[in-house]
Amino acid sequence: MAQRTLIRVSPEQPTHAVCVLGIVTQLDVCSSAPEDCTSFSIDASPGVVVDTAHSPPTKKIPTGSPSALLQVQISYYGPRTPPVKALLYLTGVEISLCADITRTGKVKPTRAVKDQRTWTWGPSGQGAILLVNCDRDNLKSSAMDCEDEEVLDSKDLQDMSLMTLSTKTPRDFITHTLVLHVARSEMDKVRVFQATRDKLPSKYTVVLGPQRPSYSLMLPGGKCNTNFYVEGLAFPDTDFPGLITLTISMLHSSNLDFPETLVFQDSVVFRMAPWIMTPNTQPPQEVYACSIFENEDFLKSVIDLAKKAKCKLTICPEEENMDDQWMQDEMEIGYIQAPHKTLPVVFDSPRNRGLKEFPIKRVMGPDFGYVTRGPQAGGVSGLDSFGNLEVSPPVTVRGKEYPLGRILFGSCCYPSPHSQEMHQALQDFLRAQQVQAPVKLYSDWLSVGHVDEFLSFVPAPDRKGFRLLLASPRSCYRLFQEQQNEGHGEALMFQGVKKKNQQKIKNILSNKTLREHNSFVESCIDWNRELLKRELGLAESDIIDIPQLFKVKEFKAEAFFPNMVNMLVLGKYLGIPKPFGPIINGRCCLEEKVRSLLEPLGLHCTFINDFYTYHIRHGEVHCGTNVRRKPFSFKWWNMVP
Repeated sequence: MAQRTLIRVSPEQPTHAVCVLGIVTQLDVCSSAPEDCTSFSIDASPGVVVDTAHSPPTKKIPTGSPSALLQVQISYYGPRTPPVKALLYLTGVEISLCADITRTGKVKPTRAVKDQRTWTWGPSGQGAILLVNCDRDNLKSSAMDCEDEEVLDSKDLQDMSLMTLSTKTPRDFITHTLVLHVARSEMDKVRVFQATRDKLPSKYTVVLGPQRPSYSLMLPGGKCNTNFYVEGLAFPDTDFPGLITLTISMLHSSNLDFPETLVFQDSVVFRMAPWIMTPNTQPPQEVYACSIFENEDFLKSVIDLAKKAKCKLTICPEEENMDDQWMQDEMEIGYIQAPHKTLPVVFDSPRNRGLKEFPIKRVMGPDFGYVTRGPQAGGVSGLDSFGNLEVSPPVTVRGKEYPLGRILFGSCCYPSPHSQEMHQALQDFLRAQQVQAPVKLYSDWLSVGHVDEFLSFVPAPDRKGFRLLLASPRSCYRLFQEQQNEGHGEALMFQGVKKKNQQKIKNILSNKTLREHNSFVESCIDWNRELLKRELGLAESDIIDIPQLFKVKEFKAEAFFPNMVNMLVLGKYLGIPKPFGPIINGRCCLEEKVRSLLEPLGLHCTFINDFYTYHIRHGEVHCGTNVRRKPFSFKWWNMVP
């Protein structure tokens, strides 16, 4: 509801006022009443609805034609004097600032009947939504669209939100002006364009934005709709809650010797759309990988998997990746969404190694946005890479719904000479998005320190629609012990791996140092296990233990054999690091165990040899790939954070 005004009348002379149709205007009939007045009456022109109340003062709602001069007469009565009359002449006008507050994808200019000054969450909530215009529609430019003051074409306009100013005034309504404005504290977060009149093709001029907090408009007279296009310039963050208020003010300026007076004000609040991650359970749309020296077989396996999943495949060539094959660490692909538009957005990590130009030059483009956070020169730890950034599928925790899942990232549990943390700027950005309430896990016990080294999610047809996979030394020792009990203690690990010492099952089981290493690792994973059960609302039956062993070097753990939990998930097709486990009856017992755990869920397991191109460099299949996935069907504004 727009700001309403108060009018005071005087018996000495007629009062002239402007009223905005559809807006309640308060009329004070008491302060001007004669001293001996005991009663009063009100007569009004047709089109003026009168509602009399003791407190607040009398309310008047003009509803007639804005071109008509409406009259209100107040007659005061006393016991000893003749009636005293006060006249009020009203000029009715229509003014409304409208946006898509109902979140239907369309703007319907109407009289201001709803309170647009508040933004509310939930399926019955209201409030307009802005996208950060962070794609690059101009292929000749290296900058995001929001970094210039130009509208390239109609596609660029689609990244913006429409806002319409509707006015209807008398033709000679020349003593009033309109000002569109934004708070100075918010003007660097938004930019507003207006189409230049009477020009084809349309040209668009910036009227609000950085260094432009206000814009004056002359009322044209008669009925007019003026369209503005609003683009977001900044994502929610620790210093910006994501809300922008745009206000239209009508000012009266009949006397040049005095300041203009405020007659009417209407506002619309927009919320900047958050950046949203997509979990493994969302359908895959595009796979990314790198071509490096001697990884042809790895790429062939990824290509075959992408074909099965019917995914687009993008391969970064050697001359562009500069021998940096860690595609997962360089970026995370999510999306932003408004009722009228959904835009994939790549979140570029601050690691800035060989792939640092890939998200900017090869991913960002028309209808593909870009965002980054954190230090861009120095001060970056291994935990700032995005193998350390995952998101759960939708969960319900103690009655609280998280329909877009919860972000997971790794950190340290306590400060020590060996501890690392994800940069605070990254943590702040993730929390500021509000819709995927982050959970901090304990990952600093790992050599690389990423959460994808001990967990993953796969789709499932039952229960919660997914399973959490956890790397499990306990499960691996149990499997090897079973094989030894069945007489396979002589079976060898690492068969077929050149220049790698093969190890018998019985020697692995009897290796006390390795046992101690994995006892430590198991305690770290168990800590996260309980944390994940609590923060994601999981039961033990929602978790699958994937056999895995680790070794500890210089106080940090790394995979003893290719880490199978670090997998590529493309719908029902899984690309799993080939573990080179002991061969029992012609089959790898580790592979067979994993198949027995995952194939009953309708999943298809493909084991990919990544030993020399990824594993010995402290990464696996997931680390070397990345996936753009289909956005959630659930609309983020329908949740309550």
